[in-house]
This record gives sequence, structure tokens and C-alpha cells, in this order.
Amino acid sequence: MNTLTEWLAHLESAHSAGLIDMGLARVGEVKNRMGLQPLCPLIIVGGTNGKGSVCAYLTQIYSEAGHRVGTLTSPHLLRFNERIAINGEAVCDETIVAAFERIEAARQEISLTYFEFNTLAAVDIFMRAEVDVMILEVGLGGRLDAVNVFDADVAVITSVDLDHQAFLGDTVEQVAFEKAGILRGGKAVICGQVPVPARLADHAREMGADLLVLGMDFDWVNSAQQWSYRFHPQHSFLFSASRARHALPIPSLRGQFQLNNAACALTALECLNHVLPIDIGAIKRGLVRVHNPGRFQILPRRPLTVLDVGHNPHAARALRQSLMTLPYAEKRCAVFSMLSDKDINAVIDILKDQFDEWFIAPLNVPRGRQAQDIENVLNQHGIQKIHVFDDIQAAYRAVAAQASENDRIVVFGSFHTVAEVMQCIGCT
Repeated sequence: MNTLTEWLAHLESAHSAGLIDMGLARVGEVKNRMGLQPLCPLIIVGGTNGKGSVCAYLTQIYSEAGHRVGTLTSPHLLRFNERIAINGEAVCDETIVAAFERIEAARQEISLTYFEFNTLAAVDIFMRAEVDVMILEVGLGGRLDAVNVFDADVAVITSVDLDHQAFLGDTVEQVAFEKAGILRGGKAVICGQVPVPARLADHAREMGADLLVLGMDFDWVNSAQQWSYRFHPQHSFLFSASRARHALPIPSLRGQFQLNNAACALTALECLNHVLPIDIGAIKRGLVRVHNPGRFQILPRRPLTVLDVGHNPHAARALRQSLMTLPYAEKRCAVFSMLSDKDINAVIDILKDQFDEWFIAPLNVPRGRQAQDIENVLNQHGIQKIHVFDDIQAAYRAVAAQASENDRIVVFGSFHTVAEVMQCIGCT
């Protein structure tokens, strides 16, 4: 295998148990063989939704402050390289291939999944680049996710809700326990969920982790065209000093939920400020310049077009809140598709009153839901104005051709749905 394309094609089928095989033993052994022990501060970000945005805030602000930042995120939208970035810039094919080759040499008899290769490659690349801080986004859950072979100096859990039930459980408390697996005793764990799930709080107490909670240990206030952040730890054993950040610019990431994500990121900065100091100028620049494509991304065009990768009920509720803040639209059109293992009934029930017409198509991936199935579910929810296409790009082209400048187009339901449209319009 000489190219990244060849490597990725190989990794998609190389592991006998498939793309998902939860557990830390195999990846932990290869990590030890490779001597992957980060010497810089490490932040692990988990949660049902908001992980990517928190990683984006941290990456941009640390970069603005002059620190060298390595960031692992997933999944990607257009190119695999997006997953492994230094100072927000995706690393090149050759760098990833070299890391894959080192992993291949070290693993010997041990079989690894696609994501395990991805995680080890990212940390290997970051260590060789001598970054000042690593930010690792959890891929699935937390307790048994590959990133959890590394010890977080600060863990962030943005939100807890149902998703990936086959792997994480059927209740919010079961999901909370899985996500709490990334915290470490004697270290800070930041929770943006209010109220805190009982099993997360219990696990933090049992582990001796310092739990910092939104609304109790940190909070934010929105006022007109700016906002304020306050860090005021109440029951912390690691932190006692308070800090306030006033007159902060509204983040460039759109959506009603983004100030929660930004506040979680600023709290992580506070936790590491003694080793990675950040000035207020870097924070303000980072908030204005941060970018995270596909998260309530409003394109600079008419009609108003929104891209949102939301694919579960929690994300659907956030999308609904954000859509309701937008200006009036004469006709509201959805370009929509979902994967077959997602809760399509709940997502449609939450968002059905936000659209006048639906443009649907299947996703050309193994887990893609068929168009007939999507149409049947929409009909069950009383939705009649449905247009069916062979693929998402055809669906988008059709709605774009007929929409007036006063209409609104919202593309949502999956990373794959958004990626298809981004490719269609040359969006980055």
C-alpha cells in the first residue's frame, strides 16, 4: 500500500470484527509498543453532541495564543485528512501514510480497526510534531473508545443523550456511564449537561475526579451582541480562584447551543491556564475566527441555506431551536437522509413543523436508509409534500433550481447528507 487511498480501502475491511470493535486491550498494546506517551497536556472531548465544536474552539484559541495544537476529530466530511490537524490545518497524505506504516510494523499479530489506526496515527503525528497540547475527540462513547488509552489531563463531556444505543445502552444513564469513562482521578472533568446524569456524577466521585458543572462551577450570560463567561468553582479540590471574561464576541459558529459549547471550552482553558496561559485577545480572536463546517453552517448565498450534520434527537432539538431564530422564509425546504441505525422517528417528530417540503434520497453507504423507508416514516408523521430522488446531490439540485431567494433550504440528517451537498456546491 503506497497511497492514503489504498490504506483507507484496506482498513475498511482489514479487521475481522468490522469497523467497530469496542475495547482497549488491542489498541493499548500497540500504543505501548510504539511508545506513544504524550508529554504535553491532553484534552479529551466526549459527549452526544457538541464535541466537534468544543474541539474547534480549543484549537482556534490555543492557535491564536501561539501554541502548537494537535487535534483529532471524527468523522470527516470531505477528506480523511480532516481528522488529523495541526493548528487547524489537515496534515498531508504522506504524513498519515508514514504513521500508518509505523503502526503496521508495531502491531504485528494484533488486528486493529479503522478508528484505532486513526487514533494511534494522530497521536504519533502530534508527538513527532512536538505540539504543545493535544485535543482528542471521542469517536463512540468513551469508556471503550480508542482515545481512552490515553490519560486526559482535562476531560470534557458536552452533553448526554441517546445515540448509538446498540453500543452505549438504551437509557441516558447508561450512556452517561460510558461517556464518563474518559475521566481520570485527580483531574478535572467538565460537564455541560444540566442536570448532571447521576451515573456520571457517581463515577466522578468514585474515581476522585474534579467535576466542574455548567451553572454551578462555570456559566455564561448573553447580552445583545456580546456575552460574558464566569469561572467560579464551588466544590472543586483543584481550583479556588474565580475569573470573569466580559465583552466576548458572539462566536462565528451559529446556533443557540454554541455558547454552552464555548463555555465548556473556556473552562478547559482555565483548567490548563497554569501550563498553557491564554490572554483575552486570543480568546476573542478565536471566538470570531473559529470554523467547524456542517454545524448549523449558514452559507453566504440566497436562498438562505443551512448545513447541519445533526443525526439524533438531541441534535434535532438544537437544530429546531436555531431554525426558529432565523428570519421568516416563504417556503422552508428540507434536504434529508439518515442512516438506518438512527432514530428517524424522533428526529422527524421534532422537526416536522419546521419544513413545508421534503427532498429525500438514500445515502450510498452500507448503513444508508432507503428512500422508500424515509418516505414511509414521513407519511406516518402526516407529511405529504415529499420529493424522492436517486441521490442527495440530485435532491439538492432540484430544490435549488426551484427555490426563490426568500425561501430557506436546510440540509441535515447525517454527516453523509451534508458531505454530498458540500461536494455538489464546492463548499469547504
